[in-house]
Amino acid sequence: MSGTSRRGADRASRLARAAALSGTSGKVCPADRATRLLEAIIEPGDRVTIEGDNQKQADFLASALAKVDPARVHDLHMVQSVLALPDHLAVFECGIANRLDFSYAGPQSRKLAELVAANAVRIGAIHTYLELYARALVDLTPQVALVVADKADRDGNLYTGPNTEDTPTITEAAAFRGGIVVAQVNEIVDRLPRVDVPGDWVDVVVPSPKPYLIDPLFTRDPAKIRNENVLMAMMAIAAVYEPYQVRRLNHGIGYATAAIELILPTYAAQRGLKGKIARHFVLNPHPTLIPAIEAGFVDSVYCFGSELGMERYVSNHADIFPVGADGNLRSNRALAQVAGQYACDLFIGGTLQIDAQGNSSTATKGRITGFGGAPNMGADPRGRRHDSPTWLRAGQEAGESLRGRKLVVQMVQTHQPNGAPSFVERLDAFDLAASAGFALPPVMIYGDDVTHVVTERGVASLLRCRSPQEREAALRAVAGDTEFGRRQPSETSDSLRRRGIVMFPSDLGIDVNTATRDWLAAQTIDDLVTASGGLYVPPAKFRPTTVPHG
Repeated sequence: MSGTSRRGADRASRLARAAALSGTSGKVCPADRATRLLEAIIEPGDRVTIEGDNQKQADFLASALAKVDPARVHDLHMVQSVLALPDHLAVFECGIANRLDFSYAGPQSRKLAELVAANAVRIGAIHTYLELYARALVDLTPQVALVVADKADRDGNLYTGPNTEDTPTITEAAAFRGGIVVAQVNEIVDRLPRVDVPGDWVDVVVPSPKPYLIDPLFTRDPAKIRNENVLMAMMAIAAVYEPYQVRRLNHGIGYATAAIELILPTYAAQRGLKGKIARHFVLNPHPTLIPAIEAGFVDSVYCFGSELGMERYVSNHADIFPVGADGNLRSNRALAQVAGQYACDLFIGGTLQIDAQGNSSTATKGRITGFGGAPNMGADPRGRRHDSPTWLRAGQEAGESLRGRKLVVQMVQTHQPNGAPSFVERLDAFDLAASAGFALPPVMIYGDDVTHVVTERGVASLLRCRSPQEREAALRAVAGDTEFGRRQPSETSDSLRRRGIVMFPSDLGIDVNTATRDWLAAQTIDDLVTASGGLYVPPAKFRPTTVPHG
């Protein structure tokens, strides 16, 4: 029997077992039979993908999977973007799964480290999002895919609403290799607003007893932005956005990048930069971007996913966001990763540790956090062939004669909120590699891809450095009052400043005393609501007014 025939027979057998549970309901399986359904279609040793994006979660199916009988379903190989829920690790604790390939585990990073140390989880690799999607299409194709959507009809057509995210990618990977696709949905309807995933790709639909879990992961309360965040934002605009005329970019999440968004209509406008910088974003609909949109700074935003509370605002700005005929956002995490890598001239994000070579990682002692999409967007895409003024200038400064360079900026305070230094001689990732059995340390962004590092002390233009020693000296110059920074004499830093490799606030014409929250176009969540014309509806956790920090 050929491989195709074997896959077909296997699929038919699994679907027959699923049909026995659905009865006369066709593709619809009652919620109270979800665990029995998974026991019927999943076999020992299967690769299983469960949708757990940055925001929306197939939480009901995750719970159902954690309840299967380990005697019947075991030795699973989990392939998933994000480990966000306790149930995502419960399958390893219960002996249901033992292998894992993933991208990000922020909320479960400490627990995952414990399970790896206890040999309950064998990690194949910590992937970037694009890398994991690619392997799901090549050599990590799931036998069973558990996805999530807003609505379905009885033919299995799915409507994802504003949070499409990973759903089409995961579904396609399984559906066209003989896999079984099960979709958790909030409701079954007779007619969908639009079809985001065709029913031919979906085998079983499970109506969840309650709407799927979704977190406002990308919302930052302006009241928590501190003066030092504003200072860093001002330096980033003066040292990077303005001289390179950055128009196409991606922002990571954090208070420093939120500060940039909130001073575009004030500080950047005062510098005459409207229409010259920050026009095209690849970004979730950050609420802190509202004032810049309303001020006419932003021409377009392409989205990885949506953001809870921003639905009405986005729907009313179809000129900015990709909005369908149904009036709702259409997002796509895989395509946004591609856009962030190839269509953007700048990636700006943060990290937990940076070493003397400029390598950075969010994998630290006792935590296996993963990277998400940062390595995709925070890398110079050497396959790029189209030019832009930003790309060409960066290439010239880097000494490139045949190509340009993408700007990759790390914005990090010299100390983390817990007091740990952000700059270290050696990344914890090296020790983690040894303890977890990785062939290489899990570096998030390699130092040779980083063009600038911004701290509250100043800006290190690594792009202008011509040796590893010079790069290290530039990093030490902006490391502030850390052991890493104190190891360098001030004379070395002064020399780098004279050559424009290191820039302190005064070198950029910034008076530190004026770098305050007064520059923020919105100081509170309530201010964002007002700026949106009442269209932004903050999630409950952000509704109480927070006392601003000075």
